[in-house]
Amino acid sequence: MSAGYAWGGSPPITQWLLETRTLEEFLQTLADAALEVSHAEGAGVTLEREERPLTVASAGRAAPELDEKQYGQDDGPCLQSARNGEEVHVEDMLDETRWGDYPAYAAACGIRSSVSLPIGAAHSRTAGALNLYAGPSGAFTHTDLAALRSLAAQATGGIALAQRIIEAEEFAGQMKAAMQSRSVIDQAIGVLMGQRRCTAEEAFGILRSLSQHRNIKLRDVCIELVTGISGRRPTAPDLARHP
Repeated sequence: MSAGYAWGGSPPITQWLLETRTLEEFLQTLADAALEVSHAEGAGVTLEREERPLTVASAGRAAPELDEKQYGQDDGPCLQSARNGEEVHVEDMLDETRWGDYPAYAAACGIRSSVSLPIGAAHSRTAGALNLYAGPSGAFTHTDLAALRSLAAQATGGIALAQRIIEAEEFAGQMKAAMQSRSVIDQAIGVLMGQRRCTAEEAFGILRSLSQHRNIKLRDVCIELVTGISGRRPTAPDLARHP
């Protein structure tokens, strides 16, 4: 991804999504842009899912080690921003009384100020924050926070899109599995109808009773039956040819 970002309007999320192949690459591009527009020394993107925070992208220096310090003590400005959905500004780490010994650690690493902006999709178990770190105190006093907020909003949109794609793929997989199960069940019903001269409903009742009696899945009972008749176990391609 080429450097240099125009900030006359919203960040080019469509362009970034087209040019990046993964969510991680998209968020790395965002971290690079945040570092450039803020003139900070370090930028990082924290994502927290099911109470497990992780720095998924970083640029410049300091972000990974400062993020990890916060994760280790389960407290800090980036976690506060992610969990509460609020902006967290630190003017001078040496004046901070929040977050245990984290401010002293940050100052010892040469970082006196920071700003964290919340990101994350609504109605999602994933939350996060865009974190900027700078050496001098008050480094973000004159920073264009509107541009950083816009970047955080773009991260939210990218995460939401990625989650929808994942959910769609999972749903497609579930539908495929359900169709395959239905196929082998229909085949087994046909076998029993031919063998016992019964109706489809009666054949299904027999299969269901076998499943309950043997305490195995109905699909597995049907696979055994079809395998016993045909001499080979149905495979996914076989099932796909019998909707």
